[in-house]
Amino acid sequence: MLRVVISGPSGSGKGTIVQELIKYKNYKLSISATTRAKRKTEEDGVHYFFKTIDEFKQMIEQDELLEYTEFCGNFYGTPKSFVDKTIQDGFDILLEIEVNGALNIKEKYHDAILIFIIPPTFTKLKDRLIQRNTETTEVINYRLTRAKEELKLFKEYDYIIVNDDLDQAIKQINTIVESEKLRSFRQKEVIEKMLNN
Repeated sequence: MLRVVISGPSGSGKGTIVQELIKYKNYKLSISATTRAKRKTEEDGVHYFFKTIDEFKQMIEQDELLEYTEFCGNFYGTPKSFVDKTIQDGFDILLEIEVNGALNIKEKYHDAILIFIIPPTFTKLKDRLIQRNTETTEVINYRLTRAKEELKLFKEYDYIIVNDDLDQAIKQINTIVESEKLRSFRQKEVIEKMLNN
């Protein structure tokens, strides 16, 4: 079973891709821990693991998080125990994480698969952000600047998916996952079993 990290600039469509992938029976979505307040429609252990600041800091101290970040005064992080249990239960786990967090995951799990989602052009990215009609021009400009910074780190990723066609992007990710499972180093147990019979 694989740890599949999905990253990409805001507006690349990574969230939509992840929501489509979890419809497949082999995938489970990683659930983050957060210190932000729970919304009425959210459920603890389903949308997030809701923690107090003290609880979150304790998780950091006890090395229970694969990565974490602070955003708008709230902490967000990936609990190691949830990821490991999902793998043990026989599922591929999808981790939708920003670039710095993704690199932290790769440090801890060298066999993690890092996939970077990009739009077909930078102009298309800008258009998508504007068409959302949810953010100010200032926020859009910040996201575009951040996107350029993230794009410079593309070499840190194993695969780049150009998200111009959603169905095609999903097909490509499924192909990557199936191919990765056939890599020789992941087949060690199968070979050893054959040799010992």
